[in-house]
Amino acid sequence: MRKKEEKLAHLKQYTPARIGVGRTGTRPLTQDFLSFRIDHAAAVDSVYGEVSEETLAEFNLFSVTTRFQTKERYLKRPDEGRLLSLEGRNLIKKECIMHPQVQIVIADGLSANAIEENIRDVYPALIDSLTSYELTVGTPFFLKGGRVACMDDIGEILKPEAFILLIGERPGLVCAHSLSAYMCYRPRKGTKESNRMVISNIHRQGTSPVEAAAHMGTLIDQMLAQKTSGVSLVV
Repeated sequence: MRKKEEKLAHLKQYTPARIGVGRTGTRPLTQDFLSFRIDHAAAVDSVYGEVSEETLAEFNLFSVTTRFQTKERYLKRPDEGRLLSLEGRNLIKKECIMHPQVQIVIADGLSANAIEENIRDVYPALIDSLTSYELTVGTPFFLKGGRVACMDDIGEILKPEAFILLIGERPGLVCAHSLSAYMCYRPRKGTKESNRMVISNIHRQGTSPVEAAAHMGTLIDQMLAQKTSGVSLVV
């Protein structure tokens, strides 16, 4: 029995997953049950949360919407999160630089908390990384109710050379504030998913936000040099 406990303790050092939780009869221990409820509540709050206006103002981001309308509809109709609203399209045309070398968009996705928790580390480091490669950035903005493939609809309007989408990941019961960075060379209507690249699990307990941002700059520089992305990119 002691060896089993030692092996279990060893495994717990390498994962935050719920393994070897205690039970009393058929029920989990009170401490484990309450911990589960807390993490579940945090996940729900992330999905239904909002990125604050203060955060957007801090980074001088104007806000654009997709066709999602409501959070419930966003969850049931992923396709509507891939397309811009008419107002969003007009605002992008009015405010953004056309044909940028690198376009950055920040989206709440399925976790508003991911933006609130990580943007202050990721965004400045990303700008520094792109600048170090002498790459120029277009007009960054915030996209409310966005899905990953919204890159294509935005790409049709702005026609960027490279695109970076920072988007909140689907929250889990271990982490509710994880961020993903999707990158693509010349995203347009009909772009294949195999052409996109992603750095996931970006948060302080996972992939370091600063290190992830530095790596994004490297990947974007390689995309522009090779004029491709995804599975075709040689890294």
